[in-house]
Amino acid sequence: MTLVERFSRLPARNPRVMIASGIVLLGLITIDAVFLERLPSAELALAIGSSIVCSLCAIPGTPVPLAVRGTVAAVVSWGVTLYFIVGSDESGVWGIGEIAALLLLLCSVCWRASDRTATILAPALALACMAVPTRDANPQEWTLAISLITLIVATFSILLRAQRQRRFRDLAETRSVERRALARELHDVVAHHITGIIVQAKAIRFVGAQGQVPDDALERIETEAAEALNAMKRLVAVMRRTGDRENTGPLAPTGLGGLPQVARDFARTGPPVELDIAPGVESGLPADVRAGVHRIVREALTNIRKHAADATLVRISLRELPTGLELKVVNDGHRAAGLPPRARGGGFGLEGMRERAAAMAGRLDAGPTDEGGWQVRALLPLRPPGA
Repeated sequence: MTLVERFSRLPARNPRVMIASGIVLLGLITIDAVFLERLPSAELALAIGSSIVCSLCAIPGTPVPLAVRGTVAAVVSWGVTLYFIVGSDESGVWGIGEIAALLLLLCSVCWRASDRTATILAPALALACMAVPTRDANPQEWTLAISLITLIVATFSILLRAQRQRRFRDLAETRSVERRALARELHDVVAHHITGIIVQAKAIRFVGAQGQVPDDALERIETEAAEALNAMKRLVAVMRRTGDRENTGPLAPTGLGGLPQVARDFARTGPPVELDIAPGVESGLPADVRAGVHRIVREALTNIRKHAADATLVRISLRELPTGLELKVVNDGHRAAGLPPRARGGGFGLEGMRERAAAMAGRLDAGPTDEGGWQVRALLPLRPPGA
């Protein structure tokens, strides 16, 4: 994974980054205050005040919107710069803290701000950073150096933005693929059962013609089943509309009965798998939930093979809770496999599992365990929403 990819995946709000940024900026402001103590009190207050305001605006992850923080920092920095250029005879009234804060804001704006905000605010911040050394009596060398640093930071930030947008596109495509796969499975499962209902309703209506069963009641069953089938077909068509070029042939869903074979196939080239399915779980379980469990387990095992090369045991458990069906896939690995970056994926398998669970009105969480391994936990409904 390249340095740009590592940075592009950092969350917008990371407490460690916030604390580290604040400490570094505070240290730079302290150093600036020591070097600028020769200035008159008014000029010193303006210089240090500008550094403090810009630093507070630059700390990432604060509740104040980035556009507001960037605008305030640019206005304050430009105002102080113009004051010292036009209205003061003092020279060298600037410090590294303010420049570092402006560079951090420039990086954040180029990286995470909207297109409109980045287009307007990034140049203002870049020029404000380049203008800070002009407060000096002889700013040529400093201006050149700061301008070069600003250019490097802006270029790196634009690369981060491009990588971030590419990842968003890949995630959207992953969700789209998972939805189309789910649509095919829903078609196979629901169409099979509803078609059976229609056939049985026709047969019972035939018997009802002899007076044993009310004909109008069975006719309503047939009509409602046919309407449900048509509605399901329309839903599948909508879900597939974004991927007409992809092969949309039917996929046979596999239920809980296929999990032992999946575990055995995985254990042939990986760690042993302990499969614990509580008795009676599968009875009465909707077919789409059984298919979803199978897909989540298969994808979780694939992730273990990629990201937990040193795992010595995998535990798969399935049990019924008052809140739904709980599926856990736990491994004790810590070290990722030595695969090429392209083969490792970008977290899209996990995103696909979350999409699968959400499509069934459930949820899926993943994270480290207390023992140091990794756990995938899904909570799925035992019956369709509203049933």
